[in-house]
Amino acid sequence: MTVQPATRPKKRRVIKTLEDYVLDTVIYIALVFLCITTIYPFLNTLALSFNNAIDSVRGGIYVWPREFTLRNYEKILIGNPLISRAMFISATRAVLGSLTAVFANLCVAYVLSRRDFVLRKVLTPFLVFTMYFSGGLIPSFMLMRSLHLMNNFLVYILPGMVGAYNVMVMRSFIEGLPDGLIEAAKIDGASEYRILFSIVWPLSIPVVATITLFVAVGQWNAWFDTMLYCSSKKSLTTLQFELQKLLTSAQNIAATDQDAALATSDPNRVPVTPTSIRTAMTIIAVTPILFTYPFLQKYFIQGLTLGGVKG
Repeated sequence: MTVQPATRPKKRRVIKTLEDYVLDTVIYIALVFLCITTIYPFLNTLALSFNNAIDSVRGGIYVWPREFTLRNYEKILIGNPLISRAMFISATRAVLGSLTAVFANLCVAYVLSRRDFVLRKVLTPFLVFTMYFSGGLIPSFMLMRSLHLMNNFLVYILPGMVGAYNVMVMRSFIEGLPDGLIEAAKIDGASEYRILFSIVWPLSIPVVATITLFVAVGQWNAWFDTMLYCSSKKSLTTLQFELQKLLTSAQNIAATDQDAALATSDPNRVPVTPTSIRTAMTIIAVTPILFTYPFLQKYFIQGLTLGGVKG
């Protein structure tokens, strides 16, 4: 008895009409145009930051520098001794702030996700209320001062540990986990801490990565809290705060550098301009986030769909 080889089902041929081709063409053109309008500003800024500042005044630079130079970055990174320290503080607050915020938000979200928690329906509205209303700038400043957090590194970490939106996102994700896993763990005698860190935490990696990305980007880009609480202590300055100061004083920096170039009469010394300073600062600020996003892109996209708040 011979066994007939299994035949693969024939693929159904899709016949496209003229309308389908026209629609596909329009979609492709729209996507290409969207990519160009999204990528071109960054490439143009990158080219200007690496181009000779005086040559950039002539215009005509698009996505590639005409006269390559590192002078703009040297003026920012070497000309300002606080930049290296500020980069370390920004990176430290981004890492520590993300870790502590994720841990705190996950703990609060797990408690609020438990249906047997008595105060669940009482605390949730209060938490959501903080998403729409805050105490204001002056009460926040007075609170930080009364807690002795002025000129203290903890002012970067403690106020942002628990965020209402992050808690709601994590709570929605945890509520979507199978209840049978948690019930089985309770029957086996597992404590709430064991359930949280052995069951809920591993299953919540997507939302944890999403919240980590949100918090890390916010911590890296923050500069206003530095101006309010740590502006008088240079050892706690952040990169974004230093770049903000450079941004507001770019005109003066360029004028000083041009005067120095004229005084030295060195033909190899190319003065900077306000535009070259601003473009270089933009690239310095965005580069760490730019290299982080590709690794967390799938979690970031998934996180955009996790914002539904359940009652």
